[in-house]
Amino acid sequence: MKRIGRILFLGALLIAALLFLNNTTLLGPAMSGKPSLLAHRGLAQNFHREGLTNETCTAERIYPPVHDYLENTIASMRAAFDAGADVVEFDVQPTTDGQFAVFHDWTVDCRTEGKGVTREHTLAELKALDIGYGYTADGGKTFPFRGKGVGMMPSLDEVLAAFPDKRFLINIKGNDPAEGELLAKQLAKLAPEQRQHLMAYGGALPIAALHTGLPELKVLSKATLKRCAIAYIGVGWSGYVPQACRNTLLLIPNNYAPLVWGWPNRFLERMRSADTAVFVAGDYAEGDAGSSGIDDTAALAELPAGYDGGILTNRIDLIGPLARNAQR
Repeated sequence: MKRIGRILFLGALLIAALLFLNNTTLLGPAMSGKPSLLAHRGLAQNFHREGLTNETCTAERIYPPVHDYLENTIASMRAAFDAGADVVEFDVQPTTDGQFAVFHDWTVDCRTEGKGVTREHTLAELKALDIGYGYTADGGKTFPFRGKGVGMMPSLDEVLAAFPDKRFLINIKGNDPAEGELLAKQLAKLAPEQRQHLMAYGGALPIAALHTGLPELKVLSKATLKRCAIAYIGVGWSGYVPQACRNTLLLIPNNYAPLVWGWPNRFLERMRSADTAVFVAGDYAEGDAGSSGIDDTAALAELPAGYDGGILTNRIDLIGPLARNAQR
């Protein structure tokens, strides 16, 4: 029995050694300290996140404006790239005439003077709205962007034509597979080299349909993330990247990242070899609504020293310059 016990102990010790050697940062590749920055909705108005739900009208709780840009507009995207973004995220909603409008909300009531479900309008009807109409930083006393956002809601085609060589992450806001099929048809019209700059995420059904239509496109849904997570937990300790984690997109909450096998440099090296894009978002907590990002100096400081993976931020105006300065 003692001999069996020693064998089991040595076996466990060997396994522990393998786990350590395959995943320790100490023996991993050096990181360059040049992260890839993903600007969520471009350069946008920041807002209070206390008590945030999926039904909250965020335009009614912005901070006093420090710039003139509105989310999901061509101007805000250009400003985000100028501030240091490598990738810009934007939202798409289908229209009744078979187009995609670039707009976040399920209804137009919050940000515009219009009424009703966004996708129940034509593109022309949406483009006639004032997307700055509902923004207020003082509880409705003043509306600093009212009258300034008329005609500023772009179409998907307009965004892609304006930035043919830029990288984008497209967020499909609904969960209808027809949206994924329509998006695949529209993106298929692009030159292959432009499609290489694009990624998409959203509901499981449209993302699955999009992936069927354009299997080379990097996509993300809760379903794809779950498949990758389960597979990687099982075999990632060995250094092997399972098929579910290849040629895909991963958004990882910052407080969960240290639990990943090989985090950070070993994991990032493995994902790059598998042609998978990795971005760290803000900390996740149960009941969170909205997309938290690496949005202040404290959150940026929590990332590993020299981190050179992706960063999702809602404050590219702040994080962009900080990341550039850190590289010097």
